[in-house]
Amino acid sequence: MSVSEIPSFLTAIEGEGEFRNLFSPSELRRRFQVLEGRREPLVPRMTKPSMQERLSELEELKRIAAETEDPTASDRQASKGKMTARQRIEALVDEGSFCELQMFARHEATGFGLEDKRPFTDGVITGWGLIEDRPVAVYASDFRLFGGALGATYAAKVHELLDLAERVGVPVVALNDGAGARIQEGVAALDGYGGIFRRNAALSGVVPQISVVLGPCAGGAVYSPALTDFVFMVDGVSNMYITGPDVIRAVTGEEVTQDDLGGAGLHACVTGVAASVFESEEACLEEVRFLVSMLPSNNLEVPPTVMSSDAADRSCPDLRTLVPAATQASYDVREVIYEIVDDGELMEIHSAFARNVICGFARLDGQTIGVVANQPNHLAGVLDIDASEKAARFVRFCDAFNIPLLTLVDVPGFMPGKDQERSGIIRRGAKLLYAYCEASVPRVCVILRKSYGGAYIVMDSKSVGDDFVLDWPTNEIAVMGAEGAANIIFKREIAKSKDPERIRELRIAEYKEEMMNPLVAAEKGFVDAIIDPADTRIALVKCFKLLRSKKESLPQRKHSNMPL
Repeated sequence: MSVSEIPSFLTAIEGEGEFRNLFSPSELRRRFQVLEGRREPLVPRMTKPSMQERLSELEELKRIAAETEDPTASDRQASKGKMTARQRIEALVDEGSFCELQMFARHEATGFGLEDKRPFTDGVITGWGLIEDRPVAVYASDFRLFGGALGATYAAKVHELLDLAERVGVPVVALNDGAGARIQEGVAALDGYGGIFRRNAALSGVVPQISVVLGPCAGGAVYSPALTDFVFMVDGVSNMYITGPDVIRAVTGEEVTQDDLGGAGLHACVTGVAASVFESEEACLEEVRFLVSMLPSNNLEVPPTVMSSDAADRSCPDLRTLVPAATQASYDVREVIYEIVDDGELMEIHSAFARNVICGFARLDGQTIGVVANQPNHLAGVLDIDASEKAARFVRFCDAFNIPLLTLVDVPGFMPGKDQERSGIIRRGAKLLYAYCEASVPRVCVILRKSYGGAYIVMDSKSVGDDFVLDWPTNEIAVMGAEGAANIIFKREIAKSKDPERIRELRIAEYKEEMMNPLVAAEKGFVDAIIDPADTRIALVKCFKLLRSKKESLPQRKHSNMPL
């Protein structure tokens, strides 16, 4: 029987109840497509098929599951500059290492034509593979099926994968490219999302979770990436928003494009949702591989250590001149970081958001560390709301996964102003303070030039639990800058003087000498060592090597209540 004869065959057996109990019309159509060209009769076998016959059928079913029933679907993805879900997984994991789970899963929903469209995988590919020989759990939305929309079976596959990741303690990488909940399945789809969100929360701080947005991500679907540790996006391809342009237009009359509403640039620079944005999917997935290689697999392990060709006792004489002596002069703190860390390599996180603080991963003597640094070339390195929240989240991630913290300090204080106060800088700035106070990983702080006021305390000072504080010889630590302090302390004397400017300058110099000399802090034990900037790398390697055996226990409690 040929495929063209199927419709008349189905009509002929309409009344044959016993046969229809074996095969539904939609099942018959699918099986005839599988057998097309083989001319085998579609009737229950009277003899057991051979192993070779079963293997041949299995290979054909795998081909259908991989290619989908629409031969043009992959071409449509390519025309948009997008890879297919399987191509993305192949680019992410080590070659030939991916093991797919539940390839032949299909939904059981009916209505709105769903009963006639039951593709294998149900629109999501789940499984595990290796990244640099270390296992990771991966799932990828397949936009070619239902536009990547989530249904009950799709969700169940993801639930099972996340549960597996928790049991075996491996990172999770989610490759998102879908239109949200599958409308035809109604509340069952919403319930499926809820199960994913609950597992994202349960896995937080247990295994690293990375979300890669490679297409649309709208409505409730955005909350899974938001609950994970890092969100990567591709410029011109990725979008994330709660409410789409059409709904906004209908409700408010406002005209807005997808990119203006939730494009990669917006989330990288303004909202801080995106940790990094890339020009291509290939570059994005390569960076995910690099990030995974830096992180431990779970919270019970330490980060992987690699053999470094960068000598641990390497001197950094350029550090003596990289930081200007004048406290108000600008410079790029990245140059300092590049000098200190192995091979000058820093993986910066949220580089376009809150640029007055730098956060990123690097290696020191082969060991992964987290780096937090004030950035004087943007807003003078001052701490504001965005910078505080950005750094707080990074510190908490490092603490959750046993990643030692290096803090490089050059901070004039907190951002003054009505807008900051009204936006809650007290509560939101306290997040960074809380994160450092709670952190139990090895912590070393280097004060590069100045550290004033409350920001001195917040930037991992000795008083909040830092293990070692190192100071450069020209540093200034004080409640505030000398100019402001002198104007307050010697206000009456300056006002009564016949030459107030000369007296002001004398008192400023006096305050600097008496209160801002690094020896003052060292004498009181607030600084552990004053070092030659050229010896910074050597000193840090020694400090972190000692701290590898650090053990610190926290009070028993259900959980803390940080100022969210």
